[in-house]
Amino acid sequence: MKIFGLLGKNIDYSFSREYFKEKFENNKFDCTYKNFDLETIDAFIELKENCKDFSGFNVTIPYKEVILPYLDLIDEEANKIGAVNTIKIKKNQLIGYNTDHYGFKKSLAPHLKPQHKTALILGTGGASKAVAFALKELGIKFEYVSRTESPEIKYTYNSLTPIEIKAHKLIINCTPLGTFPEIESCPDIHYDDIDDQHLLFDLIYNPAETIFLKKGKSRGAKVINGLEMLKNQAEKSWEIWNY
Repeated sequence: MKIFGLLGKNIDYSFSREYFKEKFENNKFDCTYKNFDLETIDAFIELKENCKDFSGFNVTIPYKEVILPYLDLIDEEANKIGAVNTIKIKKNQLIGYNTDHYGFKKSLAPHLKPQHKTALILGTGGASKAVAFALKELGIKFEYVSRTESPEIKYTYNSLTPIEIKAHKLIINCTPLGTFPEIESCPDIHYDDIDDQHLLFDLIYNPAETIFLKKGKSRGAKVINGLEMLKNQAEKSWEIWNY
């Protein structure tokens, strides 16, 4: 039996375990998928020492970036992105990949319109880096929005004005704000300046419609949650594990 798993923190709600459980049962694959809720990334050391028992992992918040030093090899795309969400174990070596950018790009592309030439990426974690990589591939210019200033961050939530909201018709939430169970939170932006030309994409999938999406929808914007992205990246992970 092949064993796969998800590495993360506070991941009882996770999509991946149920998705792969159903996939394995429907296709009669001799595989199992487990959650590994790690209090710190250091807890991964013990799993790594027993990696001969596993075939691969998915990686989620908050370990997509900090897991890199624990890997033996990193795929070229994942290295450029600076984050890993898929690990393949081959001959006792842990090889890191990133399928988030693939999943995001595939789920976003069908909804793009001519006005979606520039984007705001809310958040600067591992998922946001995969989103940025995908936007570059799509030829969409973007700026990060963060809580703190830095040379790479043009906007903070405090400095972001209605003008920027109106100018960037694609807004992507890469923060965990609004994730179950704290579903009443959302990024602090000027929602009143969103209109029917905007496209709002939330990487969160639980709940299906976050406050971020509800506020955009009430202003006439097209809204997309992260479920299709997750399905796409999961299937890409499966492809990597099996080639």
